[in-house]
Amino acid sequence: MTAGGSGDPTGPAGRAGVAIRPMTAADADAVLAIYQAGLDAGNASFETTAPAWVAFDAARLPGHRFVAMAGGVVVGWVAASPTSARAVYAGVVEHSVYVHPAAQGRGAGRLLLDALVASTEAAGIWTIQSGIFPENTASLALHERAGFRIVGVRERVGRHHGRWRDVVLLERRSPTVT
Repeated sequence: MTAGGSGDPTGPAGRAGVAIRPMTAADADAVLAIYQAGLDAGNASFETTAPAWVAFDAARLPGHRFVAMAGGVVVGWVAASPTSARAVYAGVVEHSVYVHPAAQGRGAGRLLLDALVASTEAAGIWTIQSGIFPENTASLALHERAGFRIVGVRERVGRHHGRWRDVVLLERRSPTVT
């Protein structure tokens, strides 16, 4: 699974020199810059501006946030948020994954999703979900390769830069958390 042959996608060898580690507050500037770059590309989110770190940090679960490192630099991130405060949905999270445009295609996105799956399953979370614009074909393909399935399309669910956008709903149901 990894370029270095260690078999551990979070180890130092990683895929194409990419290693995964937990996200910390020291990563804030890099994480938010990558987030903004994704937003600026136009097919990542309805959001147009990355939040301040305080808001970002408060909205995401601490045990389910990772960064991808290459050459000592943060090149991507993944984080999960609860979908509901209701107890019945305690095992369901929503996630976001972003990779810097210059680092795309090197396996960071897949390694980040793999780390998220491992952490959520270890915590007893049974479903990871996300909404992706249909035009974001690279993200849809990445999620499919990582075991996500399309559960539907919300048509014209919101306006983004003055036009209506659809959102493809995806989920990954854990085969081990029952």
